[in-house]
Amino acid sequence: MEPLFVDRLLQIADLFQRDMARAFAGTDLTPTRVHLLWVLQHAGPSTQQSLATLCEVTPRNITALVDALEHSGHVRRTPHPSDRRAVLVELTPTAVETMAQMQAEHTHLNETLLNAIAPDDRAAVVRGLTAVAAHLESLVTTAASAPASAAAPVSCAAPAPAAATTPTPTQGRTP
Repeated sequence: MEPLFVDRLLQIADLFQRDMARAFAGTDLTPTRVHLLWVLQHAGPSTQQSLATLCEVTPRNITALVDALEHSGHVRRTPHPSDRRAVLVELTPTAVETMAQMQAEHTHLNETLLNAIAPDDRAAVVRGLTAVAAHLESLVTTAASAPASAAAPVSCAAPAPAAATTPTPTQGRTP
């Protein structure tokens, strides 16, 4: 039986997660910590409260994440310039280097993956993936705002069947 489209998407998500785990094996970085670094890279120095909102985690969780990243030398806390009760979390020079390397690897992986698609088909694939991502985001948002008794899951999140013909990405790290 041919896998469903959604099965292929789940397979891709699983491959990215496995590649990320491989890339960060033996380091202090986890997918959640890397996500926080990406948020800081794009948002700039931020309060823990705003980071908790951006990462969609509790204040307690963001404190633990920031503590771990501070301990590993990836972030530092500095006094907020206008609110003496608050602190800002910012990337250290080491983390800036790490994030620049990840961005370069993302660019390379992006090119590698696009090169697997026939040049005449690339624009259509990008448009299709953009549409699927937007529609899935809408479905998830709608499901999250529905009352608990009425909210059906968007997916069962069952692992996708592994296809022997699909290689694991060998370059890049995903946030």
